Amino acid sequence: MSKPKLLITRRWPKAVEEAAMEHFDVTLNDKDIPLGIEDMRDALKSYDAISPTVTDVLNAKAFKVEDVSCKILCNYGVGYSHIDLPSAQKLGICVTNTPDVLSDCTADIAMTLMLMAARRAGEGERELRAKKWGGWRPTHMIGAKVTGKTLGIIGFGRIGQAMASRGHFGFGMKIKIFSRSQVSAELLERYNAEQFNSVETLLRKSDFVSLHCPGGTSNRHLINASNLAQARPELVLINTARGEVIDEVALANALENKTIKAAGLDVFDGEPNINPNLMTAPNLVMLPHLGSATRETREEMGFRALANCRAFFEGETPMDKVA
Repeated sequence: MSKPKLLITRRWPKAVEEAAMEHFDVTLNDKDIPLGIEDMRDALKSYDAISPTVTDVLNAKAFKVEDVSCKILCNYGVGYSHIDLPSAQKLGICVTNTPDVLSDCTADIAMTLMLMAARRAGEGERELRAKKWGGWRPTHMIGAKVTGKTLGIIGFGRIGQAMASRGHFGFGMKIKIFSRSQVSAELLERYNAEQFNSVETLLRKSDFVSLHCPGGTSNRHLINASNLAQARPELVLINTARGEVIDEVALANALENKTIKAAGLDVFDGEPNINPNLMTAPNLVMLPHLGSATRETREEMGFRALANCRAFFEGETPMDKVA
């Protein structure tokens, strides 16, 4: 029996690509560049399965094809806002993701950004590399203390909880959360957390706010000029979720006008393009979407995507089916 034809849209760690070839007739994207709409249309007609990433265009236009061969999109990543689920469902295409395996490393990067932004680490390194440091002095590059402060978390899924664990148990932080669904009393008690019913309240009550909510239309510009204006001037804002969750022009203005103290971003709206308004902000730390970028996690993500794909072709329901 012939193996299902699988397109892997970006290069994976070698160990995972080798594992994929044992069970599938694999085509690799040797150029390792994002696939556009026409590329995806051709792929939907040519392969039994596709493993896309957040960089690939799978909007409603991409699904306007006839004679579709693809039966499953085994997404490499936990977020799937780049996939138009109704269009995939209309064509009878199963969609899966890779939750769980990247929670710890994404929370680690969020904590990294929080510490860097609070303690002005990016500014300090730039000063050293430019050979502008004049030596230690009591008033030099004063930052914000993290230990014991209030950490607001938007989105309290696996990654949000991992961030709460680091903040509460590692740094003695007081945890406040915003989630559209009610979090159980047991889970709140675990972190001695308090749930608020609005983003505005969370921004007013927190020293740090870390975003861990899904992207997509429903959360686009969840952080915007209106609610940033209500934040504490000492606020440090962190985003490792999706770029579209923040209105980046509003954020750039808030940083320039010192409406908030600082920010740290690992994701951007329209990445890899960066809004030019952000590029000149000294009180902003930026990383190139490194949340899951450890060998262990990137391998586990690939193995999880393959497990979902194998289950589908063996007639089982994939463990991580989202549509």
